[in-house]
Amino acid sequence: MSAPILRIEDLRVALPAWSDRPLAVDGVSLAIARNEILCVVGESGSGKSVMAKAVLGLLPAPHVRVVGGAIHFEGRDLLRAEEEEMREVRGGRISMIFQEPMVALNPLMKVGAQTDEIFRVHTDLDAPARRQRVVELFSDVHLPDPERIPDSYPHELSGGQRQRVMIAMALALEPALIIADEPTTALDVTTQAQILTLLKELQGRHGTAVLFITHDFGVVAEVADRVVVMRNGRLVETGATGEVLRAPQADYTKALVAAVPSLHPRHASAPDQPAPALALRGLNKVYGGRAGLFGGPGRRVHAVRDVDLEVPRGRSVALVGESGSGKSTLARCVVGLERADGGDIRLDGENIAGFSRRQLKPYRHLVQMVFQDPFASLNPRHRVGDIIALGPTLRGTPKREAWDRARELLGMVGLQPEAVGRYPHEFSGGQRQRIGIARALAMEPALILADEPVSALDVSVQKQVLDLLDDLRQSLGLSMLFITHDLRVAAHVCEEIAVMRHGAIVERGPTSEIFADPRHEYTRQLLDSVPGKGWEH
Repeated sequence: MSAPILRIEDLRVALPAWSDRPLAVDGVSLAIARNEILCVVGESGSGKSVMAKAVLGLLPAPHVRVVGGAIHFEGRDLLRAEEEEMREVRGGRISMIFQEPMVALNPLMKVGAQTDEIFRVHTDLDAPARRQRVVELFSDVHLPDPERIPDSYPHELSGGQRQRVMIAMALALEPALIIADEPTTALDVTTQAQILTLLKELQGRHGTAVLFITHDFGVVAEVADRVVVMRNGRLVETGATGEVLRAPQADYTKALVAAVPSLHPRHASAPDQPAPALALRGLNKVYGGRAGLFGGPGRRVHAVRDVDLEVPRGRSVALVGESGSGKSTLARCVVGLERADGGDIRLDGENIAGFSRRQLKPYRHLVQMVFQDPFASLNPRHRVGDIIALGPTLRGTPKREAWDRARELLGMVGLQPEAVGRYPHEFSGGQRQRIGIARALAMEPALILADEPVSALDVSVQKQVLDLLDDLRQSLGLSMLFITHDLRVAAHVCEEIAVMRHGAIVERGPTSEIFADPRHEYTRQLLDSVPGKGWEH
């Protein structure tokens, strides 16, 4: 390895006195060379992002502060640099790509103006030269119509386009080091593949070092030259990517690698065909079509287009597709949050399409949702027992009986029954998702509709929740419609898969058959885009 551009030595970062441990980063030492991609892997709370913020001097002092060690960058110790010197380093010599571009970008400024600001602050270029440089950058990151995109606001761009803008901003001053903090976690699999390819291409072209923070070993297999594994603030393993992925030494690394869902489906399709718990026939949902703001025709979006889909009793079906494919709209039609414009929705044999809210009331308990974000889906002001018992209580179950059932369900999902008296903020993300599952089961549903229920979770917690859902489905005889864009997750828990694109089902069948021999070009594209597809543990 060539001489390191960044060298971290025995870094220690203290947490506030009320935290669960004294140090967020505990004696970490690592180095990254020019033209190298180093992936830092670990679960939430491992200290990855705190370490990155320490490099840039962005820790929320005085509560979180560096208490020891050194950070050497291009021959200077950043921990001893003055604030004016750090301002020159940030954005100039070290840039950062954030996880969520919609949060990192100013929604009130056009993306061209936000990129132009970097040149205005750090260079002497005049306005026409800055505009030309912005267009060149947007062209470099393969944004469509780079002459027009600078005049767009963030909300007018797709998630992948916003992330490309963030990458362009990071490259603006040709930094020596880019810190990428989970830059593809929130993206669809095809967009994720494009962004990873783009990062490798740009890194190779500019010779930039990249410190890539992630918890996804598929991403590691796709882009990393070397890997560092962190746990509870400490470095537990480091080495070349191939060595760490195929022959991990630390028990923690072995557990993380083993938790990555395989692309080899576990389930084979059963020979019998039970009656469907859910049957959709010719389902349609159209948005828009009314007059626009100035009297012109409004834009019509056919979100769900003539969908036929069945979820057999006791089986799990994955609904796979990118953002905008119509998956969530279909789910909202099934649970009655949207009114379908045509077709049948048969739940336990009853066609509920077109039912009023009052007519739907007796059927609502039959289908329950497990939501994507366990932090936003639970009322922070209510105790866990109240959250789980609310639905049964509204259906007439005595409160004491509903609370007893809540304790029983918490035990069923792997939590202590005594947790009924605690509040959501006292639990981790994985534990909150278990509470969400218990809440869904409290209504004794025939169908669980799981909308990206593990996309916000670490890989090891993700595996626990997937295994829990699968075990509960089999033991309780539940049916499950599992919405996801992650084909590894679909392979892990679902016997059948339906692929959705532009509101229509383009392919459907047993998961094992579709993975082995996809018929539709879009399905092949999704499978080819899975990060680390060539690596299987």
